[in-house]
Formats: sequence, C-alpha cells, structure tokens
Amino acid sequence: MTISQRQAGDALPAPDTRPSEEKGAGRPGAPRPWLRMIIFLLLAALAWWGWKQYRASHPAPAPAEQAATARGPGGRTESKAPVGVKTVAPRDVNMVIDALGTVTPLATVTVVSQVSGVLQSVGFTEGQPIKKGDLLAQIDPRPFEALKKQYEGQLARDQGQLDQAKSDERRYQTLLKQNSIAAQTAENQKYVVQQAEGAVRSDQALIDAQNLNLTYAHIVSPLDGRIGLRLVDPGNFLQAGASATSGQSGASTGIAVITQMKPISVIFSVPEDALAKILPRIRQGAKLDADAYDRANVKKLATGEVSVLDNQVDTSTGMVKLRAVFDNANESLFPNQFVNIRLLVATMKDAVAAPLAAIQHGAPGDYAYVIGQDGKAVVRVLKLGQTDGDYVQILSGLNIGDVVVVDGADRLREGAEVRIVSGDGGDGKAGSRKAENAPANNPGEVR
Repeated sequence: MTISQRQAGDALPAPDTRPSEEKGAGRPGAPRPWLRMIIFLLLAALAWWGWKQYRASHPAPAPAEQAATARGPGGRTESKAPVGVKTVAPRDVNMVIDALGTVTPLATVTVVSQVSGVLQSVGFTEGQPIKKGDLLAQIDPRPFEALKKQYEGQLARDQGQLDQAKSDERRYQTLLKQNSIAAQTAENQKYVVQQAEGAVRSDQALIDAQNLNLTYAHIVSPLDGRIGLRLVDPGNFLQAGASATSGQSGASTGIAVITQMKPISVIFSVPEDALAKILPRIRQGAKLDADAYDRANVKKLATGEVSVLDNQVDTSTGMVKLRAVFDNANESLFPNQFVNIRLLVATMKDAVAAPLAAIQHGAPGDYAYVIGQDGKAVVRVLKLGQTDGDYVQILSGLNIGDVVVVDGADRLREGAEVRIVSGDGGDGKAGSRKAENAPANNPGEVR
C-alpha cells in the first residue's frame, strides 16, 4: 500500500515550539531560576555574617600599636608590647581584719514601778533624749503620805512614853539610894525604858519606809540616754514590779525603755585563726582601732577602740567575740544596727608593697613582670604578705625601686621587649633600682 507525503506528514507529531523555560518546567529535577536566586542570596548572607564575625574577633590594631610595629634593617619586623608600669616603693601596710557586727548599747533599762499605785502622770515625750534624774512618771503619793503621818503620830506617842519611862527611872534610882523602894522595882524600870526606846526606833523606821515609797512614787531616769515608746498610759493602776493590773507580775514590759546612746558599743566576731594576730597586740597593751561602716560597707560611720575580747571560742561557729566602744557623739550608730567592722591590728612601717594589679597567678604561683635595664620583661616569683586596699606586702621577690607591669601583662612573656606608655617607670630602663638606704625585701616594722 502506498502512503502519500501529505498523509505521512499528518501522521507525524507536531514540533514543540514553546520556550526552553516552559519545556523544562514540567520535568522532574529540572533547575528553577527562582531557586537558584534564593540559594545565591543565602550564600551571600552567610558570607557577610562570617565577615562580620571575623572583624569582631580581630579588631583593627590601635594607632599606638601600629606605630609600635616598624620595619627594621633588612625588612625585619620589630614589635614592642605597650605596658603600664609602677615603681615598687616603701609604704605603710595596715593589717586589717574585716568582720560583721551589731550595735549593742552599754546599758538598757526597763523602767518599772517599785511601788503599787495609780499612775498619775508621765513626764517624758516618746523618743526624747533623757538625762539622769529627769522625771519619767509620778505615782499617786497620797497613800504613802497618809501612812507617813500615821507613823509620825505613833512616834510622838511612843516618844512620850519613853520620856515618862526615863523620868520614872531617875526617880526610882533616887528612892533606891534612900532605901525607900525595893531594888527589883528600880531594876524593872530599866527594861521599861528599853522597850520604849525600841518602839520609838520602830516608828522612825516606818516613817523612813514611807519616805522611801514617796521617792519611788517619783520615778526618775537612772542614766543618760534616749527613751522609747510609752508602754502604759496614765490612769492605770501599777503593781510593784509590774506594768499594770492586767499584766503578770515579773513578766512586765515596764513603763518605758531607756537606751544609753553615748557611748555605745559594737559586738563583732572574728575567726579563731585571727587570735594569733590579735592576742599579742592586746598583751602588749596596744589599743586596737575599729572603724564601723554601714551595711553597704561604703560609708564610714564612726571610729572606736576594742575594749573586750571574749574568754572563749564559740565551738559551733569557730568564732570569738570582741566589743569595740564608740563615742557616738553624732549618734550615727543606732542600737541593734548591722554594721561592717574593719579592725586595724597593726601597721607595717615602710614595707615593700606592690600594686595588686601587678600580681599574676599561674604555674609558678604568684609572680610579676619586672622591666629590666635592657627594657625587657623578666618574671619574678613572689611571696605575698598582708593585703591593704589596692596594695599587697611583698615578703620576697621584689625590691624597692623595681618597675613592675600593672597593665598589659597578658601580652608579655619572659624576655619580651616592652614600650612603657603609662606609669612612673620612666623610659623602662630603671629596673632593679634600689631606693637609697632602703634594705631589700624589708617586711616592715610592726607598730
């Protein structure tokens, strides 16, 4: 069978005339333009983030460091580490012990009535300063005055009987000499006189007791100080030794409480290991100064002296108590206030001391970088003593006049060349200098 050319052309499929993008759009796994764009943007963002992190961890060198790097002969690079230095000099180093304390009054008195009666009046204002002898309260004195008058009457009666008995005794003695009466009668009269004398003395004692009750009814302050809140109001009936009839005897809160403010003390505790420093000074008769600071340990409140060292160590805490007394002229210390105490035990005069910033810690122990005469850093292993503020006593390893690195030590190593940019070390060639007439490694004289 013969097929014509037209029929053959109709039997073949028509050619695909769509754009190349549309051709591959329907095939699985074919790349998409928008996906390539997203991947490109993500890679660009990741590269930008990595560059920022690198810049943050590798800052550009400071102008001073750039200037420190120069080209030497033959194109060789020379770099000197910039450092700050201080010169070791003799100074007074204080041996200070820090402790926590509580302000404790030297005297606190609860005012309680010593006689029973109605509280007529109160002679103080709550919170006011009180002087010794100032009127605090008045108990109704009339019952005591009445009893006093009664006993005075008894005294007058018994005094008359005594006078009569003495008169009879004199008369009996005259009659006895004349043998007009029996000796027994004269002898008995002596005992009558003694009985009358005893009654008179008893009456006088009762009168004195009422005078004392009248004194107790007029309640006055036993000391100088500051009085607190009033604990009972006028009009209440007070029992002797109790605040009011509704209170329990012996468990009274009293009329008011007086606290001595000037002077005042602070009781504080120190570790038992500190006794090795404190006891020798006390045995020498030295006065140990104590400074009281506020709760934040920032503001100095007062300065006093240690007056008492307790006689035993608290076995539960391993601490021993001390009492320091303060004048408290401006009443900056208040009873039961929490304070920080800085106890000055001793002062090492003209001791070798270095800044704390110069002290490094590592495998050798405590050490410092010393600038030698050749301008290079040298490691010195140190033995440290007492710390006082920003300085520490050097027992061995440094001498007076040595120049130590206080800033930039983290960039140094043994023998590294340095360039001094701050401090009192001059041009960096003053290492190992000694102050005139100053012994090396002087531990300081304790005073």
